[in-house]
Amino acid sequence: MGEAASGMKLDDIDRRILAELTRDGRLSVTAVAENVHISRAHAYSRIARLTEAGVLTKFTALVDPIKAGLKASAYVTLKLRQHSWRELKEALQAVPEVHHIALVGGNFDVILLVRAVDNVDLRRVIFDQIQSMPGILDTQTFLVFEDLDTR
Repeated sequence: MGEAASGMKLDDIDRRILAELTRDGRLSVTAVAENVHISRAHAYSRIARLTEAGVLTKFTALVDPIKAGLKASAYVTLKLRQHSWRELKEALQAVPEVHHIALVGGNFDVILLVRAVDNVDLRRVIFDQIQSMPGILDTQTFLVFEDLDTR
């Protein structure tokens, strides 16, 4: 059995519901129930419980960045000054071109996925916005040549 961050135990039905909603977040409760082989009422209560527990945090769409006009992407690693994460996290969340933020262990402290309309815009975001934030000691940029979403 898996455990959610809240301590909620996930069973096979919960995991199957999560798999269905991850595959297609637009599925109706009826479709989820049919695919998981449970009643609609049971599916509804399970989805509500998963949402209330914070296991399901939001329903969203996956967007093809190239087709959406975001033709330049990079992973940017950051080394931070000690104790700067809390303030920096909020500043990074305010940058619309930053699509993912992860605090990690290893040779750097944070890795970002940054998407922009072109390389000029990508350079602006990284050099003018991100590198100038207080608490960042060093950055390294890795350009993305091809994206594959495995979800």
